[in-house]
Amino acid sequence: MTAVAILGAGPIGLEAALAAAARGDDFTVFEAAGDVGGNVRRWGHVRTFTPWSMNVSPRMRAALPSAPDGPTIPTGAQLAADLLEPIAALPALRDRIRLGTRVLAVGREGLLKHEAIGAAQRAARPFRLLVARPDGDEAIVHADVVIDATGTYANPNRLGDGGIDAVNERAFDDRIERFLPDLDAGGAAWAGRTILLTGAGHSAQTAAAKLAALARQAPGTRIVWAVRNPRPDWGAVDADPLPERAALAANAADLAAGGSPAVSVRPGCVTEALHARGGRIAVSLRNGSTEDVEVDRILALHGGVGDHGLYRQLQVHECYATTGPMNLAAALLGEAGDGGDCLRVAAHGAETLRTPEPGFFILGAKSYGRMSRFLLQAGWRQVDDVFGTLI
Repeated sequence: MTAVAILGAGPIGLEAALAAAARGDDFTVFEAAGDVGGNVRRWGHVRTFTPWSMNVSPRMRAALPSAPDGPTIPTGAQLAADLLEPIAALPALRDRIRLGTRVLAVGREGLLKHEAIGAAQRAARPFRLLVARPDGDEAIVHADVVIDATGTYANPNRLGDGGIDAVNERAFDDRIERFLPDLDAGGAAWAGRTILLTGAGHSAQTAAAKLAALARQAPGTRIVWAVRNPRPDWGAVDADPLPERAALAANAADLAAGGSPAVSVRPGCVTEALHARGGRIAVSLRNGSTEDVEVDRILALHGGVGDHGLYRQLQVHECYATTGPMNLAAALLGEAGDGGDCLRVAAHGAETLRTPEPGFFILGAKSYGRMSRFLLQAGWRQVDDVFGTLI
């Protein structure tokens, strides 16, 4: 019986758990949050682009015939409550999920990263996982196979140019929001303020739309939206079959064209430095020359990247550009550069998911590294591919 450790109880982690249960593996799912789908719940107030019919895998539907279906587009909270929780409660899974348990590091018993390079000796040694339990105690857990499905959402990128901190950024961490807030329920904290919004992806576009609506209700609300690309296309897709995504891109383009007097879009601007000034934040924006703008709050939505420190003692070959597993990154970059429509991403097969470390796999959004076009269906295929290779 294969001992499988699954890191993360999100959609892909639970999909992997169902696959392990079907094989009769001795599996354990480790979830750092207090409930399944911890990352999903952090954006629970946001509606997905895809309908229920695209968010429930065939494996999940077979295990849970009552799972939602059809064209309704769920929020993250609905995805967690109506799908992930019932899946986790299934008899085959419920006693295998360790909530509030964070995996701190993964290594090989008796081996360091640089030892037994490419040798069968590594596969003969179990993985050694250091875990922190809900009570704070730490323990070692062993496994034959490790699946890292921890995602990227919990590790947001920094505000400054080049992906590093802006000058003095850390001093203002308590005034920088790095996750998309619920601006419908918590808009009062932003109303009447001047806000710096940075980023151009779907989270930033959602925030811009919500903040523009808030400004119509709360005069005095001002948004300076700094976008690194001098000519952003907002990720628009021709004849987009996902209307929610199309509407976001269209709204962003409208704001850039002056569609709201409260929103000033600054293409080609990066954040250089932050300074305190009379209780406000003086932000130096650079676009050829440097301009200072005074704001009350900063909403920095630059996406995230997986925690690669988890496996720093394993032999994992990462792409130097995307930080994803090299074989998969090469396939993704080869088919569509660093952009493209997530609906057109092809299946890439088990070989692209293998790492030099036998039995260690990175699945889900984390496997795409810094490429943002991951779709749940790709993760389901990854699970099929990986479990098809296990003995």
